[in-house]
Amino acid sequence: MRVGVEVGGTFTDLVAFDGDKVIVTKVPSTPASPDIGAYNAIAAAGLAFDRIDDLAHGSTVATNAVLERKGARLAFVATKGFRDILFLQRHDRRQIYDLFYGKPEPVVARRDCFELAERINADGGVDTALDEESLVRDVVPRLKAGGYQAVAVCLLNAYANPVHERRVATLIERALPGVFVTCSHDVSRVFREYERASTTTLSAFVQPVINRYLGSFEERLKAQGFAGRFSVMQSNGGRLPAAAMRKSAITALFSGPAAGVVGAIRQAARSKLDNLITFDMGGTSTDVCLTEQGRPSLANETEVDGLPIQTPVLDIVTVGGGGGSIVWIDDGGMLRVGPRSAGADPGPACYGRGGTVPTITDAQVIVGAVRPEAFLGGRMAIDTEAARRAMAPLAEHFKLSIEAMAESAIKLVNANIVRAIQLVSTERGKDPRDFVLMPFGGAGPLHAAHIAAELGVQRICVPPAPGVISAYGLIVADFTKYAIVTQPMPLDDGPTAGVAVFRRLEAELTAEFRAMGFGGKLAYTYTAEMRFVGQAFEVAVDLDAADVANLTREHLLKLFEEAHYRVYFHGIGANKRVEIVSLRVGASAPVGDLQALSTPGDQGGTIQTHRLYDAGAWIDCRHVPAEAIAVGETLDGPAIVSGATATTYIPRGWSAQRDAADNMIMRRS
Repeated sequence: MRVGVEVGGTFTDLVAFDGDKVIVTKVPSTPASPDIGAYNAIAAAGLAFDRIDDLAHGSTVATNAVLERKGARLAFVATKGFRDILFLQRHDRRQIYDLFYGKPEPVVARRDCFELAERINADGGVDTALDEESLVRDVVPRLKAGGYQAVAVCLLNAYANPVHERRVATLIERALPGVFVTCSHDVSRVFREYERASTTTLSAFVQPVINRYLGSFEERLKAQGFAGRFSVMQSNGGRLPAAAMRKSAITALFSGPAAGVVGAIRQAARSKLDNLITFDMGGTSTDVCLTEQGRPSLANETEVDGLPIQTPVLDIVTVGGGGGSIVWIDDGGMLRVGPRSAGADPGPACYGRGGTVPTITDAQVIVGAVRPEAFLGGRMAIDTEAARRAMAPLAEHFKLSIEAMAESAIKLVNANIVRAIQLVSTERGKDPRDFVLMPFGGAGPLHAAHIAAELGVQRICVPPAPGVISAYGLIVADFTKYAIVTQPMPLDDGPTAGVAVFRRLEAELTAEFRAMGFGGKLAYTYTAEMRFVGQAFEVAVDLDAADVANLTREHLLKLFEEAHYRVYFHGIGANKRVEIVSLRVGASAPVGDLQALSTPGDQGGTIQTHRLYDAGAWIDCRHVPAEAIAVGETLDGPAIVSGATATTYIPRGWSAQRDAADNMIMRRS
């Protein structure tokens, strides 16, 4: 039995493969203790813990620890003269005209930052030897007195030579047993000092939290007889065994969104679709990602709460617009949606759990897109009058009917999502009309058609059980790890040195996978981060195994020119020298071809006439249970399709057909 459990902001989702049987469950999340929500989902599905062979998990524990500043009590150790690097940051301003703008707050206070006399040059040579006596005499006693749970060590240019960092870690661990020590060369072997320091502190900040969370979850599972493999999803779209994740907590920050992208890619591939814009709209936020030829874009850097993180992540753009996003009026009297969310407790007003502020879910209930008797397959009661009461003050303020107010809120959140999709497509030289929109999450299929129309997208692929695609993605995700290192080298010198670095990183990853117990064949990916000499930022150039085996300067130059043109719309030109800055290798242990996700429930159900408020008027449409649509059957809009995990809206001018892979393909006529 294979089980995936994904903890979201509002619901915890579960998908299980038990032989040929597919089990799907959604339960409310428990924000105070996410592991309880995950345990509840397994119990609600009626699964025997001792029969689970493979349990994959994804949660927002690491992200919440950063956002809520509930990580470890942390100290930061830097090279002398660099104590304030976390506070100086960069010279950019995110809000140019905000007179009260302040830089993002680091997760460590200035009084908890310490300096060491030492210095490594950018080429890895030792400029100033480490002053061990000063470390033991001055810094260690202050670390002891501070009561720190974790220490982040980020010394200058340690990515080029970690000898000083390793010695510092040894001395601190010897003096402070039980304290987590995180070194920058273990987290990020990439240049740019501030970003590397930020990544190291964030990793140290969440490491004890992840360690404690996974330990608690593992104990609970063991007590119930679980003896299978327990793995955790990473931000890069691959899993790691829980034991390995305890040493790599920083990679777990965006596990939920990454799992959704992986699940969408695997399910769409069954319908021979590989160029996708994935659109995951859950209870708290919406995540969008562009994938080409079945591969999502990978970025070397992301950020959380304004703080940069240097680690390979799926290139996902997130906006604070989900089903639970609060609809409100700003100080200027303008209508806003999100980023605040009603979350799981109390949730939208229509949930009847004490919520009194209007949300997008309340708006969808008011316009009739969500039928109370069909929500979550009828397993959860919905209070329509509570939703109307919550929306009434806004309607009165704007002098609109409650239905028109609800539709305005839906249009606004749709506009926010369209802008997010443009960020991953149009602004990166990709035409969204060349892609298929794939919505999932509890709210995605409700909004997909209107968003596709705004973008000019002609096809939509709605997967079966769209509300649990992230949990499905956990099961079908490969085990993946990346190694990246900065090692500048002019391309004029030839690619020989670069190939040697690729082989070294490949050997490192292979050894790590063997240590984790993976003995089978691994799949590798290769990327060179390249730029013109003097250029500020790099362009990723992807290579395959054949490229690496027979790499020439001319071929690498051609690949770089093509990649650079896609981003900047100009190529090499005359007298422009090119250099390799960093090299990245990814290794994956494939899980194999697993069974497809399917629509829960037996074929059947009653098609009814329904009233829906759309485009400023009440219209008649059909209400169709998802399990009532047979393979090959075409359904013309307007229609509402209600499933056990999500509702899909097919507007007038659209038609939908369920294909042999159980995906519902919507087309615009």
